[in-house]
Amino acid sequence: MKQIVKVYSTQTCPYCYMVKKFLDDNNIKYEDIDVSKDHRAAQEMISKSGQMGVPQIGIGDKIIVGFNKPALMKELGIK
Repeated sequence: MKQIVKVYSTQTCPYCYMVKKFLDDNNIKYEDIDVSKDHRAAQEMISKSGQMGVPQIGIGDKIIVGFNKPALMKELGIK
């Protein structure tokens, strides 16, 4: 089963762009959620991770805070 990937981001965050480029480069489909415009999603993000910083990447039930390439590769099964 394909995992659902959500990227909680803002338009002004350079690391958010890096995460999305990494996912695009690896043909990983994701839902981009701009938490600066969607306050309900921002609250959801904070409740899941306990943190306010972006990017946050939700992969299934796992949350990765920041552009942590090794953690993303491991969680997504990218070699």
